[in-house]
Amino acid sequence: MARLLGPDGRRVGLALLLLAACVLPFLLSSYRTFQLTSALTYAIALVGLNILTGWNGQISLGHGAFYAIGAYVAAILMDRFGVPYWATIPVAGFVCLGAGYLFGLPALRLEGLYLALATFALALATPQLLKWKHLEEWTGGVQGIVILKPDAPFGLPLDQDQWLYFFTLAITVLMFWLARNLLAGRIGRALVAIREQPTAAEAMGVDIAFYKSMTFGVSAMFTGVAGALGAIVIQFVAPDSFTLFLSITLLVGIVVGGLASLSGAIWGALFIQFIPNVADHISKAAPWAIYGLFLIACMYLMPTGVAGLLRAAAARLDRAPPGP
Repeated sequence: MARLLGPDGRRVGLALLLLAACVLPFLLSSYRTFQLTSALTYAIALVGLNILTGWNGQISLGHGAFYAIGAYVAAILMDRFGVPYWATIPVAGFVCLGAGYLFGLPALRLEGLYLALATFALALATPQLLKWKHLEEWTGGVQGIVILKPDAPFGLPLDQDQWLYFFTLAITVLMFWLARNLLAGRIGRALVAIREQPTAAEAMGVDIAFYKSMTFGVSAMFTGVAGALGAIVIQFVAPDSFTLFLSITLLVGIVVGGLASLSGAIWGALFIQFIPNVADHISKAAPWAIYGLFLIACMYLMPTGVAGLLRAAAARLDRAPPGP
């Protein structure tokens, strides 16, 4: 069992999971494929927020703002300047990297609930700024921006939804790989040290100000990439799509999926994408009450998130005595 759950077993499991993900769009309807594509964009955003909150301990209630910035950068570049959709992804990431870093600098003086309130204000202000008349020429004001869904290139036998799914899946794999490499080494250890014992980390030579501000920037970059992909997938951006509720939803996703866990981002994304639909099917009259019950049940049954529950189950299997 230990061999099965070891590194080789995990690699085989990831390969099988990726193979299954590649087969799904050929088995599902266009709408379900669209839903899975949206879940992948959320997964990228959750990785970004988890780097900030799960690994570094900085609470953010405003990551919906960076999601909005990434979405609008992609939409404006495509609509106003005719930039190819694939080229807008890195641009949105770099813009959000700068925005997150700049926001992280003054936020260095804030911790805990005070930082949460500052990011809360950012989430509240962003939709209003997008409606501002002086930016309306670029943002489209309350009407937003409509963009076209791209076709599959090179004559590939894929419809638009299938192509966007594979395009988003490829970027998701890339972003998860970048996050894993970032967190598996010295930087990841420094982030955890700052989260657990900032005074001891500083005494050991960790530049807390640099790491905190750059973590905010990198976290925003991941979320901006997700926002750009979300805009391309949905084909529309508007200020009211990026309210405070989006920021809270992202926070719910990392808690349900599991803090400080890359795999938890996948589970959290599936939760925030599909559970509202399940709740709506159960009760048309009070879907959010059902959603709240699901959330309470998850926190009661899985206090460390889905990823934590799976780790505990794997550890128990690993300790189990071999059969006869």
